[in-house]
Amino acid sequence: MNRIFKTTPKTCFLKISPCPNPKWWLIFGDFPLGIKGKKSLKIISQTFWSGLIFKIFILNKLRFNLFALTFLLLLISLITHAQQMITLKSAIDSALKNNFDIQIAKNNAEVGKMNNNFGMAGGLPSVNITAGDNESVSNIYQKLSSGTEINKDNALGNNLAAGVNASMFLFNGFKVLATKEKLKSIQTQSELLLNQQIQNTIAAIMVKYYDIIRQMGYLKIIQSSLEVSKQKLEIITQRKNVGMANDVEHLQAQIDVNAGEQNIKTQQLIIGQAKTDLLQLMSVKKYFAAEIKDTILVDKNIQMDSIINYLNRNPQYLSAEQQIKINEQIVKEVSAQRYPSVKINAGYNFNLAQSDAGQLLYNQNYGPSVGITLNIPIFNGTIYKTQRDAAVFNVNNSKLQKESLLNSLTAGTVKTYQSYSNTLQQIVSQQTSNEMAGQLVNLVIKKFQMNQATLLDVKTAQASFEDTGYQLVNLQYAAKIAEIELKRMTYRLVP
Repeated sequence: MNRIFKTTPKTCFLKISPCPNPKWWLIFGDFPLGIKGKKSLKIISQTFWSGLIFKIFILNKLRFNLFALTFLLLLISLITHAQQMITLKSAIDSALKNNFDIQIAKNNAEVGKMNNNFGMAGGLPSVNITAGDNESVSNIYQKLSSGTEINKDNALGNNLAAGVNASMFLFNGFKVLATKEKLKSIQTQSELLLNQQIQNTIAAIMVKYYDIIRQMGYLKIIQSSLEVSKQKLEIITQRKNVGMANDVEHLQAQIDVNAGEQNIKTQQLIIGQAKTDLLQLMSVKKYFAAEIKDTILVDKNIQMDSIINYLNRNPQYLSAEQQIKINEQIVKEVSAQRYPSVKINAGYNFNLAQSDAGQLLYNQNYGPSVGITLNIPIFNGTIYKTQRDAAVFNVNNSKLQKESLLNSLTAGTVKTYQSYSNTLQQIVSQQTSNEMAGQLVNLVIKKFQMNQATLLDVKTAQASFEDTGYQLVNLQYAAKIAEIELKRMTYRLVP
């Protein structure tokens, strides 16, 4: 810190009389400078204040630059966090990782995989351990053949039993094999349903992603139309200033500009909501402001024959085939109940009985046992026959559902391809119309500036430009949606 103060030599403090030669001290930073005389003090003082002002200026400038740099870094950080770029691949990857429907389908596939084993089919032995201990209090009165009578009240008794038993079907009408095949088909079907859900999710992400691009295309058209309206307003304002335009034309031009600005805000809202829908499909845990920069590019090499021939790869169609196999195995399971069954049993048992009175006071036995059980069904009220007939009907219904599904897929594919092919043809002519509409707007604006066209001519050209632009964007989007659907039907959508 710089400061100036007046003092006297050290010896003056020892005298009663005033010191004759006062001395001015300048403390500049940490260095004291002695100055004799007020003239010298004035010169040094001017130098001091100039240096002080310069120093303050430099410090303030450094502080300002440091503040500006900090603010700029903070702003960049906020922009980076606020606007996160989303590509089609990143959106699909996020959905495949976090989508709830896919997770549910994965869990179902895991359940089908776990159930597909011989244990669930009943082909493995069952082993059980049993144990029991029973206490009893009884009133006993017995007459034996020897003439002995036993009569005792509140006689205590105990019965202890334990054992290990195992059983296994040696034959049950091939039901185990039928059940195992059914579980295998169920596992395959659950995996196909998972693949179908993955394809549906990818398709939904792509449809919403390109819908956002379509809405952004609308926004560009509205912005271009607004620029035309502003040019029109500027021209009319210049005319009005020289008395060549009236208030009606000026107000109408201003209304057109206001309407265009309002349309931009409305379209920005639509885009923001569409991005939120995309984030929902991606199953993000925290919503953020997304940014998308892309264009709609349509695959023009899809052929009708290749699509029809690949319909047998559709997961939904393959799932219908597995359902037929499942129902056929159910028929075999039900039919197996009408066949004899052979079951082997084995075990090791221990029994101990004790009583205070009676003919047997202590009885203990233990040891292994083995045996075979044969069961031959004779008649059960035609239940098995009715169940088998119903299972056969289910097989026939599943076959009809498969044929109906194939017919529906084929018809849907033909209609989608017709839309795809027709839209591609329209895009070519619509691009030409849109370019011509843009040229028309520029020409009409130039003529309007030279007072060779009316305000109505400008609005008509402007409307034509907007209509052709909207139609072009819609055709591109429709062609892309048809392409996505064709690839989804043939299981050819890839992340």
